[in-house]
Amino acid sequence: MAKAFNRHFQFLGSSKGAKPSGRLWLPAADVYQTPEGWVVKVELAGVAAEDVEIEVEGNVLYIAGCRRDRSCASGVSYQQMEITYSRFEKTLKFPASIDGVQVDHMFDNGLLIIRLKKAE
Repeated sequence: MAKAFNRHFQFLGSSKGAKPSGRLWLPAADVYQTPEGWVVKVELAGVAAEDVEIEVEGNVLYIAGCRRDRSCASGVSYQQMEITYSRFEKTLKFPASIDGVQVDHMFDNGLLIIRLKKAE
C-alpha cells in the first residue's frame, strides 16, 4: 500500500514560472501521511527561518527560499566551494487537495519540518 501511495507524489520543479538568476538547488524531502494529515521533512541545513516561503494551493505544496553564506567576512578567498548558496525551490504534488490545511513548521537540526493538519 505504501509503495502504491508514494507513486502519487511528484516533484514538479519550479511551478512559479520565474527563471532563477544563478544556480537553483533542489533540497531533498520526505513526505509522510498521518491520521491528522501530512508531515513533510525538507533538508535545509544552513537556511534561516526568515528566508523560507511556504505556500499551499490545491494539491501542491511549494517551498522556496535562499541559503546565504553568512559565516565569511569580506576579503577572504575561497580554497574549496561545495555548498550551494543561492535560491532553492521544492514543489510537491499531493494525491488530493490540501487546501484549507493548518500549516505549522519548525526547524530541527537542519531539517524544515512542515505539518499539514486536515481541517476538522
